[in-house]
Amino acid sequence: MTQAPHRHRSEPLPLDTAGQRGLDGGAPKPADGHWATLGENTSALGIWLLWGTHKVLGRSIFRLCVFPVVVVYWAANPKARAASLQYLQRIEAAYGVIGQAPGWRETLRHFLSFADTLLDKLLAISGRYPFERVRCEGLEQVLRTMDSGRGAIIVTAHVGCLELCRALAEHDKRLALTVLVHTAHARRFNAILRRLDPGGRVCLLEVGEVSAATAVLLGECVERGELIAISGDRVPINASKTLALPFLGVEARFPVGAYVLASLLNCPLFFMGCMRKGEGHLVIFEPLAQRLALPRSRRAEALREVAKDYVQRLEDFVRRAPYEWFNFFSFWDQGTETCPIEP
Repeated sequence: MTQAPHRHRSEPLPLDTAGQRGLDGGAPKPADGHWATLGENTSALGIWLLWGTHKVLGRSIFRLCVFPVVVVYWAANPKARAASLQYLQRIEAAYGVIGQAPGWRETLRHFLSFADTLLDKLLAISGRYPFERVRCEGLEQVLRTMDSGRGAIIVTAHVGCLELCRALAEHDKRLALTVLVHTAHARRFNAILRRLDPGGRVCLLEVGEVSAATAVLLGECVERGELIAISGDRVPINASKTLALPFLGVEARFPVGAYVLASLLNCPLFFMGCMRKGEGHLVIFEPLAQRLALPRSRRAEALREVAKDYVQRLEDFVRRAPYEWFNFFSFWDQGTETCPIEP
C-alpha cells in the first residue's frame, strides 16, 4: 500500500499543519470534570524502570515490583478509586460477575489489572509479546474488506490491550492502522510507544475532535485501504454530538462521531475489543455496518440504532472481563448537558 508522503506511519501528525490551527480546528477546552481534564499521570522514568525490570527479571518479578507502585497510586487517587467502585458496583448489580458487593479489594484488583495490561501494551508495541498467545475472531472479515481495496473504521473501547492490534499489523502486512488519540491526554505514553516501535505500520493521529480537515485526511486513509481506530467510550471535548444510552442499567453518554464519519466516508464499520484469556489475549472484530446510511429524515434514529449496537457489544465485553475496562473517571456523570442529534 502507498503511504502518505513525508510522514512515518508511527509519527503523529502535527497539530499545526499548513498554517492551520490544527486538525481539531481550535477545539474548545474541556469542561471541568471531563475525562480530558484529568491530565496525564504517566511517569516516563517509572515506565522505563518497570520495563527494564520485566526485560531482565521476567513477569513474576515485575508484578512484585509494580504492586507497591499501584498501591500508592490507588491510595493517592480517591476520584479514580470512586470511579472504579462505581463501575464495579454497576456491573455487579447488572450481571453478578464479581460475586459479591465490590469494595476496596476489588478496586485495587482493578488497578492491578490495568498495570498488568500496561506491560502487555509495551510488550506488544516492542514486538516482545508472543504472537502465538493472541487469538483473533472475526479478523478475516476485516481482511476481506481491505483486500477489496477499501478501508474501514474500527470503533474500539478502553478494554484490554488494544495495542495487540498493532502487533497484528506487524504480523499481517495488509494491515495499516491510524489511531485517533487525544491531543494531550496520553502524549508522554504515546511517545514511549513510538520509541519502542519506531518502524511500525501504525500512525497516531493526535486530534481534539474530528473536524472537516481531519475527515479529509481520514478519507485518504480509507481510499488507500487502511483502518481507522476511534474510541467509542469517551465523550469528546466538544460534546455537541452524543447520545444517552443505557449502559449497565444506567444511562451514560456515548459519542457518535465514528458513525457519522463512517457514513461520510461510505466505508464499513467494525467493533473491536480485547480481553485476557488465560496466558494470552483474545481480539474480537464484529461488524456493525457494511454501509452506514444516515438519511436526513431518520438520522437521529439511525445513529441511535448503531450506537446502541456498539454499547450492547461493549456491555457484553465488560461482562466477560469485568476488570479490564479502564475508564478511571466518573463515566456516568460526563456530558450531563443536553446534546441533541439534529436531523
